[in-house]
Amino acid sequence: MGLLSQLATLPLAPVRGVAWVVERAIEAAENEYYDPAPVKRELAELEEALLAGEIDEETFDRREDELLDRLDEIRAHEQGTTA
Repeated sequence: MGLLSQLATLPLAPVRGVAWVVERAIEAAENEYYDPAPVKRELAELEEALLAGEIDEETFDRREDELLDRLDEIRAHEQGTTA
């Protein structure tokens, strides 16, 4: 029976292959989006820019809040997937 079902669904093989590739691409994009390392790196660069006088305190505070919110989102995602 397995051979007959494989033959019957053979025309769908390219669709299954494309679906698999799309799933892997989505998985890779999510891994990159929820990686905290770039956000932490940007926070460090932001602090360096403030200390070097390249940005003012208001710009620092606004951008820091955005980055910390992003880290909170990442942590919430990690807790949701491991729970």
